[in-house]
Amino acid sequence: MVNAIVLLTVQPDLINAVAQKLVQIPGVGEVHSVGGRFDLVVIVRAKDNEGLAQIVTERMLKIQGIRGSETLISYRVISQYDLENMFALGDES
Repeated sequence: MVNAIVLLTVQPDLINAVAQKLVQIPGVGEVHSVGGRFDLVVIVRAKDNEGLAQIVTERMLKIQGIRGSETLISYRVISQYDLENMFALGDES
């Protein structure tokens, strides 16, 4: 499994429309509207690098209104949520 964070700059009046289109793409797990240098942060999960490339270049970046992107490939996911669930197993309190 390959995880990526895709940072997008979007035409301001199309941010919500672009977010709605992105979330419908298989492999897109979450779309966050954010402040700062980027407008949207997209969490993508794919089977392999080829699948990731297909989602990003063949599906996402063809959406009208996206002006630019930066893709960060995740090497490892470390989540407090996962740790809490792991240690909560068998916890009867």
